[in-house]
Amino acid sequence: MDGFDYIIVGSGTAGATLASRLTEDPACSVLVLEAGGPDRGLWLKLPVGYYKSIYNSRVSHLYRSEPDDGIDGRQMDCPRGRVLGGSSSINGLIYIRGQAEDFDDWEALGAEGWGYRDVLPHFRSLETYSGPPSQYRGAHGPLQVSDLRMTNPACEDWLNAAREWGLPDNYDLNGESSYGVGRYQLTLRGRFRDSAATAFLKPAMARPNLTVQLRARVTRLVFEGNRVTGVEYAQGGQIITVHADREVILSAGAVQTPQILQLAGIGPADHLRAMGIVPRHDAPEVGENLQDHLQMRSIVELTDTHDSLNDHVRDPIRLARMGLDWLIGSKGPLTVGAGQYGGGACTSHAKGRRPDIQLFVMPLSVDKPGKPLHRYSGFTTSVWQCHPESRGSIRIASTDPAADPQIRPNYLSTQKDRDVLVEGIKIVREIFAQPAFRNRWSREVVPGGGVQTDDEILTAIRKGATTVYHLVGTCRMGTDDSAVVDPTLRVNGVSGLRVVDASVMPKITSANTNAATFMIAEKAAQLLKQTS
Repeated sequence: MDGFDYIIVGSGTAGATLASRLTEDPACSVLVLEAGGPDRGLWLKLPVGYYKSIYNSRVSHLYRSEPDDGIDGRQMDCPRGRVLGGSSSINGLIYIRGQAEDFDDWEALGAEGWGYRDVLPHFRSLETYSGPPSQYRGAHGPLQVSDLRMTNPACEDWLNAAREWGLPDNYDLNGESSYGVGRYQLTLRGRFRDSAATAFLKPAMARPNLTVQLRARVTRLVFEGNRVTGVEYAQGGQIITVHADREVILSAGAVQTPQILQLAGIGPADHLRAMGIVPRHDAPEVGENLQDHLQMRSIVELTDTHDSLNDHVRDPIRLARMGLDWLIGSKGPLTVGAGQYGGGACTSHAKGRRPDIQLFVMPLSVDKPGKPLHRYSGFTTSVWQCHPESRGSIRIASTDPAADPQIRPNYLSTQKDRDVLVEGIKIVREIFAQPAFRNRWSREVVPGGGVQTDDEILTAIRKGATTVYHLVGTCRMGTDDSAVVDPTLRVNGVSGLRVVDASVMPKITSANTNAATFMIAEKAAQLLKQTS
């Protein structure tokens, strides 16, 4: 295979976006290497299909963490997309940027040029929002962002209860503020999911200067001296080496990008030596700074079976109506993602009116995606901490590129993280108890009416909390000597190599991380064009 200007490892949210933007220049040739296969199949297209896809090993790499003391010794599932479009093809479709202050925090932590005023133009340029025009929103970008297309009486009453509790209305959680409650927005194109593949990569694949190789797993980086000049990858039983005339760009995600770097000898030197790898550059923070949102569900049983999707999916007539709503009107329960209603709220630990907890409301209940909905009329409000202090790590456990690394999230390892989540459950209960919602439910199922003291609530969280699949931060950007990449996303200690994905976040965004990952790639494309 001939050389390319850029080789991008990974076709997920960042890789697909970056490849599309770079190949707008017909003189720029790009190769994208994707370890998974094509994004075919109804479940990858149907918005609610994430429920079936996220734990499907055909399209998802089913990583698991090491046993974690913070969650009662449990191992956490950490699925990551292994398909064209990466995790954007299997995620819950929620599109929320995070708080403006999140990006100002990045800049304060050394990510120069990544403050909110710097990144807002990139958020706007990547999206076409179907709602009212706004100085905060985009109208001409490739990614289609839609308001929620489903109403549910119980969810509407939950909104009223949240207002009674004291939260303001917020029509656009991607607008001026993320404080308050409203309806979440989704990445929808018509009646189907809009992923990084459908919005960015597939339209660009018609260009002669873009090549995409599927089922191509990178096995090593190729060096000439201290410069990365290409990659080696396995495909169809063969090992293929390809050259990058300009740069290699890792967009493999917060798990695999640090794994590739460590296998190349870029990482904590002592650990690399213990693995039998000669360190090329001692970078202790490669794989460190791992962050994730940990959610705890509160589930009540509704008194009216007309309002819970638990009952609807077992009723053939209601199922038929759901199908017709989706097919004819591009609306209804089949167009929803992982949460429908919710917003940002403040515990007593919050600073000012900056939310420190995020609420997600669903008129259903389930143990986890892929499992059957509960037999009773369930209604769920999940809560997670926006800005967890706990930090984990990802480290290789083998020199085999196909072996999973060790993932250690270290959930709830600080007192503040424990206190915020416990208070979050109390706030959810207070909203459930407001007049607008109290008559709608008969009993609390999770964590359960018998769980009352702070210690009891914390124990329930340790035993029942789950990931929101938001792993980030393992190749932190900054200007200090220990940062993995600089603010232009170049890997420190070597040349010809950048990282463009969620692993560069110095600090996790307050809400879902997919929108911010799109933005990282959009800004990275501009940086690369400026330096080419």
